[in-house]
Amino acid sequence: MPYTREMFEQAQQIIAARKAEAEEKAEAKRRLFETLEPEYKKWKNECILSVKEALKSIDLEPEKAQTLLEEQKKRNFRAQQEIALLLKKNGLPADYLEIKWTCGVCEDTGVVNGRLCDCHIDLLKKLAFEEAGRKSPLKFSRFSDFDLSYYDDAYKPEYKCSARERMETVFRFCKDYAADFDLSSPNILMCGETGLGKTHLSLAIAGEVIEKGYHVLYNSAQNIFNELQKERFGKTDTNGQYEAMVLECDLLVVDDLGVEFSTPFTNAALYNIINTRLNTSLPTIISTNLNLKELEERYTRRVSSRLIGDYAALLFFGSDIRQKKNG
Repeated sequence: MPYTREMFEQAQQIIAARKAEAEEKAEAKRRLFETLEPEYKKWKNECILSVKEALKSIDLEPEKAQTLLEEQKKRNFRAQQEIALLLKKNGLPADYLEIKWTCGVCEDTGVVNGRLCDCHIDLLKKLAFEEAGRKSPLKFSRFSDFDLSYYDDAYKPEYKCSARERMETVFRFCKDYAADFDLSSPNILMCGETGLGKTHLSLAIAGEVIEKGYHVLYNSAQNIFNELQKERFGKTDTNGQYEAMVLECDLLVVDDLGVEFSTPFTNAALYNIINTRLNTSLPTIISTNLNLKELEERYTRRVSSRLIGDYAALLFFGSDIRQKKNG
């Protein structure tokens, strides 16, 4: 995934701050331990001197170098043992004086063997998705805010249940989906008229999945297509970053599909999103005010067949909740 120069700079600053903080905390522990056990300083200096002496072997003949290295190795080992005994005497863990890196692989340098460490890449992803999230006009909702009492409990013959019964089932499905989410989770298609809670529940899922540490991209279909179009035709300096996030994020949530302007570009972009994410087995949630028949009429067969055949359909019905809340 491509990233902007600003993101690289911000990530490097964060990693440098992590390293500095880890080293400062370790040094503070060492200073404290010296006050508890003055003898620690002696053995610490022994460790340092043994390393310095060992470095002198570089200029010696191989046989003499090996002898010196063995001597300094024993010297260092003894000093380490004495420090371990002092720690044990004070009831402290054996690793008390060690630096606690955020990432033990790269030791908070962000680089391993000349390549970006996974922690550095994960941080870049996090920054990219945070930036994308700031472009979303929506705020995350919670399952605890979802009020089923707004749904009518009158039996509907055409649905063989009441609106409240249907929405209780939908609510439980969404809550379980968020709780059990992983990259093998199914795709979801939320269908129903406006004001029935589709946005609320998809936002609630997104919020919980983000808290689990997954990378989530949430936005309306129109905003997603606008960003992709600007990027495609060089109206931004993101260099394909937004498209990469749409196609590669752990969970993509597309709100209000069907209200966007239908153009050859949006139709092609929608097919590419759906097809690419299906091929890479990455979960997607799409909400729409259109029913299944209307989806078939509005979009090409390549799009509608994938939405109907490869997504778990959640059908919402009832009265407009927004009107009831504002009434």
